[in-house]
Amino acid sequence: MLMLPPAVTVSYEVKCAFLCLSILEFVVGTLANAFIFSVNFRDVVRRQPLSNCDLVLLSLSLTRLFLHVLLFLYAIQLTHFQQMEDPLRVSYQTIVMLWMIANQAGFWIATCLSLLYCSKIVRFSCAFLLCLATWTSRKMPQMLLGSILLTSVCTVICSWDYFSNPHFMGTTTLFTNNGTEFHLQIEKLSFFNSFLFCNLGSIPPFLCFVASSGVLIVSLWQHMRTMRAKTRDSRDPSLEAHIKALKSLVSFFFLYVVSLCAALLSMPLLILWHNKIGVMVCVGIMAACPSGHAAIVISGNAKLRAAVDAILLWARTSLKVRAEHQAVLLVPGRC
Repeated sequence: MLMLPPAVTVSYEVKCAFLCLSILEFVVGTLANAFIFSVNFRDVVRRQPLSNCDLVLLSLSLTRLFLHVLLFLYAIQLTHFQQMEDPLRVSYQTIVMLWMIANQAGFWIATCLSLLYCSKIVRFSCAFLLCLATWTSRKMPQMLLGSILLTSVCTVICSWDYFSNPHFMGTTTLFTNNGTEFHLQIEKLSFFNSFLFCNLGSIPPFLCFVASSGVLIVSLWQHMRTMRAKTRDSRDPSLEAHIKALKSLVSFFFLYVVSLCAALLSMPLLILWHNKIGVMVCVGIMAACPSGHAAIVISGNAKLRAAVDAILLWARTSLKVRAEHQAVLLVPGRC
C-alpha cells in the first residue's frame, strides 16, 4: 500500500496574498538595487574613480539583485508545491542552495561596508587600532576580493556536500511499501543538515559585523553625549548628522539580524514542523530586509540622494513641459 505524507496546503487567498507580496517586494527591491548599481556603474563606464564606499555598494547591489531573483523563485516554488515530498525536488533544493550562496556573499560584503564605516568614522586612541582602521580603508578592494574568494570556497564545500549526499540521489524515489514515510523523513533531515552545514559560513562575517557595528555604535553614542554637553542648540547640524548615522546603523543591524534569523528558521518550519504559512512569513521577511536596506543606503548616501533629486527634477520638468505643450494645443486657432 502506498503511504503518502500529509499535504501541506494553504488557502487560495493566502497564496494570492503571499504571491502579490512577493511580486511587490521583488519589484521594489530590484528597482532600488538596480538604481544603486546603475548610479555607481555609470562612473565605471565614464572611467571616473570610485570611492571605497561606492565600490562596496556596487558589489552589494549586484549581489542583492541576484538574491531578489532567487527569493522570488523561492516564493513561486513555495506557492505551488503541495505535498511534503515536493521540498525534496532537485529544482527546489537547487534554488535554496543558490540562495544560501548569494545570501552569504551579501553578508560578507555588508560586513566590508560596516568595517569601512567603522574605519572612517571612529576615532581610535590606540595606535594599533588606528593602524588597523587605516589599513582597512586602504585595502577595501582586496577585502572585497577576499570576500569573493571565501564565498567561492564555501560554494565548493557546500556543492560537494550537496551533490555527494544520498538525499540528492534519491529525491524522486518513492517506495510502495510501509517505509515510504520513513524514507522521506530521512531525506528531509539530510537536506536540513546540509542547509545548516552551508549556513555555518555566515558565522564569521556575522561576528565581524557585530564587532564593527558595536564599536561604531558605542563611538557615535559617546560622541553624541559629548556634543550635547558642549552645545545647547538642539538643531546643531553636526549633532543631527550623528543622530541620523546612528539611526541608520541601528536599522541596518536590525535588518541584518532579522534576515539571518528568518533564514535559519525557514528550513525547520518547512522540513521538521510542516508549517507552510510560517515559511511564507520567513521568505517575506527575507525579501523585505534587502529592500529596506537599499532604501536606507539611498537615503543616507549623498551621491545616491543627488541622483534621486536629479531624476525627480527631470520628471517634474518633463511633466511641466508636456502640460504647457498640451495647453498650447488647446488654444483656439492653433493646429
